[in-house]
Amino acid sequence: MKIALGQMNATVGDLAGNVSRMAAFARDADAAQADLIVFPELSITGYPPRDLVEKASFVPASEQALQDLADRTRDLDIGIIAGYVGHSSSTTGKHAANRAAFLEGGEIRFRQTKSLLPTYDVFDEARYFVPAEKRGIFRFRGRTIALAICEDAWNDKQFWERRLYPFDPVEEMAQLGADLLLSINGSPYSMGKRLFRHEMFATAARHYGFPVVMVNQVGGNDQLVFDGSSFVMNAEGSVIASARSFTEDLVYANVCTGSGDLRADLPDECEAAYQALVLGTRDYLTKCGFSKVLIGLSGGIDSSLTAVIAVDAVGADNVMGVGMPGPYSSEGSVADARALARNLGIRFELIAITPVYDEFRKTLSGMFNGLPMDVTEENLQSRLRGVTMMGLSNKFGSIVLTTGNKSELAVGYCTLYGDMCGGLAVISDVPKTLVYELSRVANRRHPGAIPDSVFEKPPSAELRPDQKDSDSLPEYEVLDAILRAYVEELRPPREIAESLQVPFDVVSSVVRKVDLSEYKRQQAAPGLRVTTKAFGIGRRFPIAQRYRE
Repeated sequence: MKIALGQMNATVGDLAGNVSRMAAFARDADAAQADLIVFPELSITGYPPRDLVEKASFVPASEQALQDLADRTRDLDIGIIAGYVGHSSSTTGKHAANRAAFLEGGEIRFRQTKSLLPTYDVFDEARYFVPAEKRGIFRFRGRTIALAICEDAWNDKQFWERRLYPFDPVEEMAQLGADLLLSINGSPYSMGKRLFRHEMFATAARHYGFPVVMVNQVGGNDQLVFDGSSFVMNAEGSVIASARSFTEDLVYANVCTGSGDLRADLPDECEAAYQALVLGTRDYLTKCGFSKVLIGLSGGIDSSLTAVIAVDAVGADNVMGVGMPGPYSSEGSVADARALARNLGIRFELIAITPVYDEFRKTLSGMFNGLPMDVTEENLQSRLRGVTMMGLSNKFGSIVLTTGNKSELAVGYCTLYGDMCGGLAVISDVPKTLVYELSRVANRRHPGAIPDSVFEKPPSAELRPDQKDSDSLPEYEVLDAILRAYVEELRPPREIAESLQVPFDVVSSVVRKVDLSEYKRQQAAPGLRVTTKAFGIGRRFPIAQRYRE
């Protein structure tokens, strides 16, 4: 059996567009004499549809789109696996189900409902769907096929030390006589996730002794980036076909002969994370209807990396950098920002905020009389830059990309309505130490784009004389290690201090900053997820709370 992996970039809610894309993929696969083409989870609706599922019109529209796909491929000699949102047949619970259908000759031959509905991390499927009450298998061209929808194949007791669910749908389908597993997925990217999937599905293939086909969505939908990286494994767990990461692809595998297309991949995880940010930025902008972006260029490493990502996402002609020197900005920072823009070939404008800042202080002098200068004046500078960028955004119809990193956002080293102003926080899930690594990736792709001086100078917000980040924060190597342990691994402060051999008062101070800054993070622009635990969609803590470890 020759199987095509239809690794597609679906847009959430664009049912007609997604069906057209699927039909085109199917025609290409049919022309290549494939027996079956497999599309990702919820390929018709896009994933995740979230509260669109609650709209009364959405489920009927999804089911009609499935029928439209069947009608448009009626003349093809190929089977099709498509994911969609369908009506639940249950008499209780939610009215919708996460489903997959097998289409052949214009008819819907088989339907499978997702059994395991994840509610951890970025997932909230039990909010919308009812689980399957039973599972089945189907026959097609000499094979007995098990069809699993993402999480249904992620509960193998041979792989997981502690399972989240009491039963394994794949095990049940194997007992029914399946000799081939098709797993359709909406599995978002995080660093290390691609290798993890390989290990998990290889365990299943070896355990059950049959080939495994894993097809994953690709593309950015809001804060989530899907890497694709679809593959086919033989019964020994060896990859016989693989799709590219972070791009649409159509690849073929023959599960009988054990042969298939092996596409080049991104073995370096920093290269992969960089490409995830490019794809996430591009899709967020294009799917939201933006074509041009604005970036405040400070001459620092964060804004420099954001600018290079933006150029790779939408092209240099669509990116404008704006330098906004204030009273404490160094000449070197302005020169670095200008050099970056020249190296990338983007438009650069200089708008000094010092005159407006001086006038603002005069306006407030009566209220501030006799009070010392403090963080208030620092934040005024940042907020004037935010006002400037949003004014340009309104006037030119461009979206502002914020440039703050995960380390800053974690401890509140950012200004509400200032540097946090914007429509997309591109690197808000990138710790500062990783910013430097990704910037080196950026310079490999655009040799010399980020000047050496940007890498060499100590990080500074330049909001007071001779300011350095290290005046208020631990060195970033230490800070990022603490944040990884506390935010991503949820380890208690005392344990973190002991394991990292860092003074407890340093860890305690960082943890307190993280907890107290939740109100800022919940007002931040949406950011792109690349680590295992991102602020926003994947981390949900209350703002008004007093629990302290």
